[in-house]
Amino acid sequence: MTQAQIVVSGVSKVFSDGEREVVALKDIDLEIPAGEFVCLLGPSGCGKSTLLNAIAGFSLPSQGAIHADGELITAPGPERGMVFQEYALFPWMTVEQNIAFGLEIKGIARAERSARVAALLNMLGMADFGSRFPKDLSGGMRQRVAIARVLALDSPILLMDEPFGALDALTRRNLQDELLRIWAELKKTVIFVTHSIEEAIYLADRIVVMTYRPGTIKRDLRVDLPRMRDPSTPAFNALKRELGEMVMEEQQRHHHDEMRAAVD
Repeated sequence: MTQAQIVVSGVSKVFSDGEREVVALKDIDLEIPAGEFVCLLGPSGCGKSTLLNAIAGFSLPSQGAIHADGELITAPGPERGMVFQEYALFPWMTVEQNIAFGLEIKGIARAERSARVAALLNMLGMADFGSRFPKDLSGGMRQRVAIARVLALDSPILLMDEPFGALDALTRRNLQDELLRIWAELKKTVIFVTHSIEEAIYLADRIVVMTYRPGTIKRDLRVDLPRMRDPSTPAFNALKRELGEMVMEEQQRHHHDEMRAAVD
């Protein structure tokens, strides 16, 4: 059995505004081996991003612990790269400068920075765009730059919070395919948050379905479909229906809670 690279042990997260407490996560246990592609799936409010932020080290658990490669996570670290839905590029920097920024902060020599940036631009099909500014790029190209900036740091763990959520369907599929190619080539461990059932099935080795608040693990399911996956096949659609029922059950619970709160 492959040793886990990320271990989430008994993690709960409570937010308080001084008047009331909201239990965002409750008793989460999760082990992720190195090189695995895991999707966190569930409706809004189920704690997917809260869990991802805890693994990133942006927000510490209220209870429990998270370890990466045996080390307790207490803060963000270079072994965990994060890609957000918002591109968060520096508008005054060129594509090359944006990608190289983290390397420069780390003190990597100019020649190595240039070589690493050029290799990533080639990998992502953007060799001719290094001197462009973010305002000159499409949404899909900006997200490629955001991914390249994280990959430049060569973090073994890649954390992605709905990175393709704002893109049109065709661009989204193209970037999904590019991400799978990069993942297969670079052997990264990927934890990917999405509310799209089809996206989760298309990408993941495992899909972790989360319940509506408090966020717990409803199902940890391995996707036993060959790659590259065809969303039109009966097996793909059977899994899509199964997951859809799970997510809809949690969505309805969310709606019921909202209705009850409105009456109260």
